[in-house]
Amino acid sequence: MGPLVPQEIIGADWNLFIAFVVGIGFGFVLEQAGFSSSRKLAGMFYGYDTVVLKVFFTAAITAMLGLLFFSLFGWIDLSLIYVNPTFLGSAIVGGIIMGAGFIIGGFCPGTSVCAAAIGKIDAMVFIGGIFVGIFAFAEGYPLVKDFYMSGSLGPIKLSDILGLSGGFFALLVIIAALVMFKLGELAEKRWPREEY
Repeated sequence: MGPLVPQEIIGADWNLFIAFVVGIGFGFVLEQAGFSSSRKLAGMFYGYDTVVLKVFFTAAITAMLGLLFFSLFGWIDLSLIYVNPTFLGSAIVGGIIMGAGFIIGGFCPGTSVCAAAIGKIDAMVFIGGIFVGIFAFAEGYPLVKDFYMSGSLGPIKLSDILGLSGGFFALLVIIAALVMFKLGELAEKRWPREEY
């Protein structure tokens, strides 16, 4: 349970079980929200369906505010939350590759597993492509290692780079989300598509 519940209370085995149950619940919610549909996911990039943008922005804001308030009330220690180190060059190239895969395949890794679980063949092929990509990267790692490790910025946070407090940064993210929600609605009106 990470920083919320100490290891002394919930051991590693229970942590894995709880993660499994949460994962099943997350997959169920994704499927119920329609995220097992590659058309709905690709619709984000083509402008006719921005539900993905709205759901994930809302989830990010909820998690961000939850952590901020939990920290404020002394219920969680934010210093215990692991932040992945940033390797700028490889992060940009990886983002481009993943974005292209998302547009071409219509899934991200999580939604592809959700769709495969309900029997969608295109998602199963997509997952096959993920494994091919993982294998190719692992085998070719010695060739790209220097680039992969270049541009190390450490475990940074955008709020720290901008020199903003967590609360003010959260306010800016909420404003950005509201702007994106409005732009999403305008895009859906501009490029309407019949229900699928």
